Amino acid sequence: MTDTDATHPSSLSPVISVNNLVKYFGRFVALRGVSAVFDAGRMYALIGDNGAGKTTFLRALAGLTKPTRGSISVLGNLDIHSVCRYFGYMAHPSLLYDEMSGVENLRYFSRLYGIRNDQRCAEVIRLVGLDPQLARPVGQYSQGMRQRMSLARVVIHDPKVLLLDEPFSNVDVSSAREIVELLAQMRDSGKTIVVVTHQAQLLEGAADEFVWMREGQIVSRTSDSQSSRREPEER
Repeated sequence: MTDTDATHPSSLSPVISVNNLVKYFGRFVALRGVSAVFDAGRMYALIGDNGAGKTTFLRALAGLTKPTRGSISVLGNLDIHSVCRYFGYMAHPSLLYDEMSGVENLRYFSRLYGIRNDQRCAEVIRLVGLDPQLARPVGQYSQGMRQRMSLARVVIHDPKVLLLDEPFSNVDVSSAREIVELLAQMRDSGKTIVVVTHQAQLLEGAADEFVWMREGQIVSRTSDSQSSRREPEER
């Protein structure tokens, strides 16, 4: 398969396909045979208790954690690193440089993707609801502003897939809802979005599917967060 083929999969093909993913850390089993598909133009909320395997799964999707066994296909390609430029990964906590302004941060990260258009930086800052003329260091931003700037960093290169780890952490409800609206707009533009969160209620009405994890497994996938939290049926 050529790189062109990999980046233009059939409209019927999932953007991400995971098959029997297992991950050990020493003797601890973090992922236990996870299989799942994620489609274009959909937003998924990945929820579960601490230690359920959510962040490990997200990092595996991003190519940052190598699975012990199993496979992940992204855009039709089993070599994740060959298509990683089509990802936008938001870690928890943020990867921003506190001593730089928002524009300086985006200018730095955009250069990593070969983008040398400062207009693109200003455009993305406005997209997330911030002022590109704001000169003060990111270290002086409120938590809501920091999360918006983190999202700007994630989308600076216009990725096809967004993988977000706790984007609403320590953010006030009003700012969190505005971030959800931004994510919904990006989803509607055709992006695949996977959000790890402990605040699933914020994504009610926005997420297309709630994926509940427990003890390294996906135990249910539903259209609302409340039914996701019910005990799954015995298999």
